[in-house]
Amino acid sequence: MLKKTLAYFFGIISSIAISTPVLGADRIEFNYPPFGDFNIATKDLEVFVNEGEITKDFAFYANRTNPEQLAQIRKMLRTKFQFSPVFVSQFTYSPIGVKILQRFGELLQTPSRQNGFYALRSALILSAASPDGLTLVNIIKNYSTSSIRLDFSESMQIMGQLSDLLQKRDLVISKIQQIADKEAANLLPIDFAQKPDIRKSGEFNIEKIILTLQNYSRDGHSGSVLERKYDVDVYLPKPKSGTTSEPYPVIVISHGLAEDRNSFVYIAKHLASYGFVVAALDHPVANSKQFQQFLAGFDGPPKATELIDRSLDVKYLLDQLQHLSKTDPRFQNKLNLQQVGLIGHSLGGYTSLALAGGTFDFENIHKDCNPNRSLNLSTFLQCRANDLKPDNYPIKDDRIKAIMVMNPLNSTLLGEKGISKILVPVIMVAGSHDIFTPAVPEQIRPFTKLSSKDKYLAIIENATHFSVESDLSLSPRAIPVPQELLGPDRKSVYSYMNALGVAFFKTHLCNQEEYRLHLSASYAQFISQAPLNLSLVDSGSKEAISQLLNWVYQTP
Repeated sequence: MLKKTLAYFFGIISSIAISTPVLGADRIEFNYPPFGDFNIATKDLEVFVNEGEITKDFAFYANRTNPEQLAQIRKMLRTKFQFSPVFVSQFTYSPIGVKILQRFGELLQTPSRQNGFYALRSALILSAASPDGLTLVNIIKNYSTSSIRLDFSESMQIMGQLSDLLQKRDLVISKIQQIADKEAANLLPIDFAQKPDIRKSGEFNIEKIILTLQNYSRDGHSGSVLERKYDVDVYLPKPKSGTTSEPYPVIVISHGLAEDRNSFVYIAKHLASYGFVVAALDHPVANSKQFQQFLAGFDGPPKATELIDRSLDVKYLLDQLQHLSKTDPRFQNKLNLQQVGLIGHSLGGYTSLALAGGTFDFENIHKDCNPNRSLNLSTFLQCRANDLKPDNYPIKDDRIKAIMVMNPLNSTLLGEKGISKILVPVIMVAGSHDIFTPAVPEQIRPFTKLSSKDKYLAIIENATHFSVESDLSLSPRAIPVPQELLGPDRKSVYSYMNALGVAFFKTHLCNQEEYRLHLSASYAQFISQAPLNLSLVDSGSKEAISQLLNWVYQTP
């Protein structure tokens, strides 16, 4: 029992090192009843990390893990985090950063068993400012207390919960894949190789037009008038034959936190080649440029009101396109603004759900955020809504007829009540290995609560939160993303999103029923490529997935 427990302790240390790279000062102390007090001297750990040698005292712990685990732990502990001191300072002083550090401070306490929040923050900032950068050794050297007290019982409980959640997630994903296979087996056989390949570009040429918009809104807290200025890339279809066409349906792309309008260039161009006008906007707050300014100390963090203002950015864009369709020769008779689609990623996914009719569930927000004990990282961002005045905000836009949301966050903001208000067609895209907006709470369970008659759930095995994004060289992120979080090569994911986007919007914006057969489990099987295998289910599987979730999570 003791051997297993000490091995488990190393797992806790490793996880902490990844999330908040902090170990301690002279020693790490913990109590494991009924066996008593234990401690690891940081000098012994430093020798292990830097030289790979196991001291006599450290051997007591090292001998209780297998060689593979030990090698993995050493690799984790040697990780150098490429963050500047300004970035670390800005983030750890931001509302979300404070909440995250306070949560870890409950686990990594001072010797007097107080929350280790301040020691953690100072150690992170001082270490990032040192010549050797943000490493575990430097954090240990800069830690402000003589030792660090690990709340071992709480840590074990959290690690157990996390392990349980991951096992249940994998089970749910596996069972949904089986449901999709069953769906495919029940469909009439279709030889998709003989059908047009909608993964390839369509028949339209594309003209790119850059618009600069200036909107004025009123700050809900101060009452002052705010200017929101932002650029929009409009991808306009141009018939190759030179003949005129019907007005084109419009699709707006809403990016996520620290992204920009270049984050989904591939699908914007692809949809435009199929006869859609695609408008990709830079939200003026929480985009990559503004986030870089925030991390550099030149701007503040996004306010809670950004959860409303992002949707108003889209509404204002649609209003301006309506105006341009009457006054600008480039757009006259080319925009069908009564058939609008939305694509959103992450925070942009929430934006799309809200514009489609999803409403804030303030009762659910208060329950989840007071306090926030969730292991779902996106809850830290969603709990910003706890600062909003409960109200019925005018977010929904009736021009929007269908939405495609990738890795959206919504479980706290909208809850089951809020998401059930959405009636338009929805395709929800989830990555099985998304640690920021985890698939089960943020996409799979919400899928079962949608009231839409036409709804689809696409799950990409081994995909991360960033797998759907364009090549990062086109849209460099404000925060460095380690390769492990980017996941496998994303080219196959691009082909999935392109094909599903064409099929979904052709079916539900253009009423072209011949594309509906591509919104099927069998088509997903046809285009699926390992290791990023694609599964797709539709509304017919809603009850089966609901029953699966109730069984796995034992909910009534």
